[in-house]
Amino acid sequence: MALASSARLADLHALPRVRRPRRLHWIGAVVAIALALYLLAGAALTPGFEWRIVGAYLFEPRILQGVWISVVMTAVTMVLSAILGVLVALLRMSSSVALSALARGFIWVFRAVPMLVQLLFWYNLAALFPRLGLGIPGLPPVLSVDANSVITPLTAAVIGLTLHETAYLAEIFRSGFLAVPRGQREAADALGLTPQRTFLRIVLPQALRIIVPTLGNEVISLLKATSLVSVIALSDLLYTVQLIYASNYQTIPLLVVACIWYMVITGLLSLVQSAVEKRLANRAGRPSRRLVLEESES
Repeated sequence: MALASSARLADLHALPRVRRPRRLHWIGAVVAIALALYLLAGAALTPGFEWRIVGAYLFEPRILQGVWISVVMTAVTMVLSAILGVLVALLRMSSSVALSALARGFIWVFRAVPMLVQLLFWYNLAALFPRLGLGIPGLPPVLSVDANSVITPLTAAVIGLTLHETAYLAEIFRSGFLAVPRGQREAADALGLTPQRTFLRIVLPQALRIIVPTLGNEVISLLKATSLVSVIALSDLLYTVQLIYASNYQTIPLLVVACIWYMVITGLLSLVQSAVEKRLANRAGRPSRRLVLEESES
């Protein structure tokens, strides 16, 4: 049997290699470059874009502050969502029926309600609870504060974006954890590792290679979703642009400024995502010096 397989491999290697025609590749590249130049030339020669105004407002202090708020809000929301997403994913995978049902309900609710509706709900929370407090039901609250002083536009935006993103990240993390073969956990149990150490040393490093590409896409989607906070008067990039063109009536040039900044930030995030994916791929290709678990083939 082995001799037959070796003979077949030898026959395959003996076959002449078919070279792919490179002419089609060159034609496709030329067409793509020509199309890109045509679009750029058309945009540059269109008077309505007002590139002079675009250049004047591209690094305007108010625009830069709006960019900073959008980036910080994206980073804070993603960190909080990642922490909560891991917890919800672990609850979703729990053997406890009650905890698993609780996680299922959380994911269902916050994935079903649109992000814009959540932002408006949290921003208007004071209409439902004029005062927020801590205490035992039926007794005077130990601590009570005005809801409007706590639920600011920034707070409402972070709460709404975090809860919405947590529901999606929980499913992403869960799929990554389930993709790790069960034999890895069984081998860790046989070696006497605790569940916490098994998760941190065995499951999580392998799951990250599956999670990171989708997680990078979620970060980019969250950055673009921060533009929705303009409806609650938070001075992010889009709302700042809207305030400026509401006063000078240069709508298209200011929207172009916003588009340029979103594309720049998205490009930088894509580069970071590619670097992280390459690093994880390189680490996966090297054998671990600490602990290597191989799933036995049955």
